[in-house]
Amino acid sequence: MGLSMATAARWVERWERQQQRYAVDREERFTVIADIVEHITADRAGRPLVADLGCGPGSLAARLAQRLPDADIVAVDMDPLLLELARTHHADAARYVDAVIGETGWTEALDLDRPLDAVVTTTALHYLDTDTLRRTYRQLAALLRPGGVLVNGDHLPQDHAGPAGLTAHVGRRRADRQQAFAHEDWASWWAAVADDPELTDLLDERRRRTATGAGADTGTDCAPPLSGHLSLLREAGFAQAGPVWQYGESYVVVAVR
Repeated sequence: MGLSMATAARWVERWERQQQRYAVDREERFTVIADIVEHITADRAGRPLVADLGCGPGSLAARLAQRLPDADIVAVDMDPLLLELARTHHADAARYVDAVIGETGWTEALDLDRPLDAVVTTTALHYLDTDTLRRTYRQLAALLRPGGVLVNGDHLPQDHAGPAGLTAHVGRRRADRQQAFAHEDWASWWAAVADDPELTDLLDERRRRTATGAGADTGTDCAPPLSGHLSLLREAGFAQAGPVWQYGESYVVVAVR
């Protein structure tokens, strides 16, 4: 299943463009996440330990590794094709783990040798239902050291108490100005992948897992709104939780253990 460097580079670059459709100010959001992790680990002795959940082809892990060259990064995803792109194109950024977030035994698969300083994730948790999210937040709280952080960058709708329609409109207008919708979408990217013979085996494995329900992504957002995330984080044992950055429905939420 090994990929050539050229193939991995081509598909990761195309992924980066495609993802701009789905995250307003995506690069700025990555930068904010790195700022937080850098700050929280600045005075730590030894090598900081960071987990990247739903790492995909290594987009965030690679940026964190560049900002924090002394950090040990463990990156986890359930998609065999995206993981292979990450392992090939961003081989030195992280140790990559094939596991399904929220399923039994997934935290053991991380094979951690010490408490985490930070957990980061971007555009990855919105497909988890409330019960799975509650369980996952509790598990992460147990893995983090006191004072460690969970940093989640994602599109999180507001509930009925907030100006949800206006918030979404602001994000869409920003995306229009950045011409984000000029890029191919998620479905088009995967359709193109299917035409690359070098990716056939990985795509077949992805389809096999989806067919058996092993980590299948329904493609729908089933997590709660922002307020629900904050309640679940506090319930899980995080002392503080709240957004530190927002543009439209795109947030960076930080929870401190």
